[in-house]
Amino acid sequence: MSVHISAKAGEIAKVVLMPGDPLRAKHIAEKYLENPKLVSTTRNAFMYTGSYNGYSISVGASGMGCPSIGIYSFELYAEYNVDCIIRIGTAGAYAKELKLYDLLNVEKAYSESTYAECAFGYKEDNFLHQGIAFSEINNTSAKLGMDMKTVNIHSSDVFYRSNPALPEIAGKNNCLAVEMESFALFANALYLKKMAGCILTISDVIGTSHSMSAEQREKSLENMFRLAMESAAGISSKL
Repeated sequence: MSVHISAKAGEIAKVVLMPGDPLRAKHIAEKYLENPKLVSTTRNAFMYTGSYNGYSISVGASGMGCPSIGIYSFELYAEYNVDCIIRIGTAGAYAKELKLYDLLNVEKAYSESTYAECAFGYKEDNFLHQGIAFSEINNTSAKLGMDMKTVNIHSSDVFYRSNPALPEIAGKNNCLAVEMESFALFANALYLKKMAGCILTISDVIGTSHSMSAEQREKSLENMFRLAMESAAGISSKL
């Protein structure tokens, strides 16, 4: 048991999928896992463990932003000996060539966040995915016949901005979309010598009226969930 996760030792799998929303974690676990068990409810950040294709997989909420995923992923890696975390979430497209429902595999996360410097003394403004998760996601998407784009992402600390222009860090580094968590996850994995990946679905195109409704978000993310589960099983088979 850690400060923010109440699961007992051995109740969390070596590979964890992390959506931001606790109710999304609940949906994924109940739909895709066999015999899902709710192993942590601290702060209503639900975490489940069950089996998928014979492999033990956990699904748990990360909350929103670098500080939140930074806490949960660090404790999973350090206190529960998790080997790999795959973030699964939505992103806003900066690039007009991206469309609603596009699937993204994050190669590198750029951010203005001070999270990594404050936590570990890392002064870099970007971090790569860590370990085999990235390649496993690409290989799995090909096997499933799903189109997947590998991209650089902007991990922003803010959702609302007074200046509508493309943030400088995103333009300079060809970040095609924005989300809020990958930078901290990748930094934690680097520091702790663990694996980390991130799969995203485009939910809106910034500067346009193109945006998923709440109902569309609920129904249209199933490809991402299935891809994440299959990728998690593939990684588990290699551990």
